[in-house]
Amino acid sequence: MEYLLIKWIHIISSTLLFGTGLGSAFYKYLADRSRQVSHIAIVNRHVVFADWLFTTPTIIIQPLTGLLLVYMAGYSLTSLWLLLSLLLYFIAGLCWLPVVVLQIRMRDLAEQAVEKNTALPEQYYRYARQWFYLGVPAFLAMIGIFFLMVFKTI
Repeated sequence: MEYLLIKWIHIISSTLLFGTGLGSAFYKYLADRSRQVSHIAIVNRHVVFADWLFTTPTIIIQPLTGLLLVYMAGYSLTSLWLLLSLLLYFIAGLCWLPVVVLQIRMRDLAEQAVEKNTALPEQYYRYARQWFYLGVPAFLAMIGIFFLMVFKTI
């Protein structure tokens, strides 16, 4: 494959990864603040779906295209900027895995509350706080990766 095509795929994939995460966090945060259970249930359903549709494939595409670009451009796999990028990617991934579980649990709790016409249980809000606090280091890691991806230096 041509270098520029792979680079384009890598950039589009990183944009989808970052944009889906930021967009999901924004809409979920606003929905949770509304305290409208039916709205929260719908948004949680969409957040889980967006993760499977966009985030999961990009999590696979990013390291594949990134390492291919490194190889094609002749960068060393031991370059500090690359090693730090991989570390940050690993940190973001460690945050993302429990976030997926929390999103599914929150979706299920919200849908149960809608079905029973009840308020959300306190457990939902505990999960939401955990979800938010896991998102902060993941977001910061992604910002760091973007910096390193563009400047290839630290």
